[in-house]
Amino acid sequence: MRLKIAVLFIAIATLGMVACKSKPAAKAKPVIIYKGLYSFGPEIKSFQECKSGHEFWVTDSSAELELKYSQLGFVQPDQAAYIEVEGHKVKSTKDALGSDYDSVLVVNKLIKITKDLPKTGCN
Repeated sequence: MRLKIAVLFIAIATLGMVACKSKPAAKAKPVIIYKGLYSFGPEIKSFQECKSGHEFWVTDSSAELELKYSQLGFVQPDQAAYIEVEGHKVKSTKDALGSDYDSVLVVNKLIKITKDLPKTGCN
């Protein structure tokens, strides 16, 4: 009988410890499509949003944006390409790259990139 109680106590204690360590599921960030002009070069990774005209530093977590930009074959660095991406904005930190910008656009997925810039705005 004592053995059963001891095993039951250990099982309950183990479940309690596991439950305390588990973290609640992170809230999924809404999917937002950003459209605008992207410039990439030795000292710049910027995005100008079509809708608002605001500029953001860019972090490419998709690992596709910088690669596809370089494959466009621009003669000079820093030339703008039109992009459509899924991502989210975060506040810039003072000590990081892009600290001159208010926010950072974190690119999760590249949807479209082209050298052809819109003639009338970005719509």
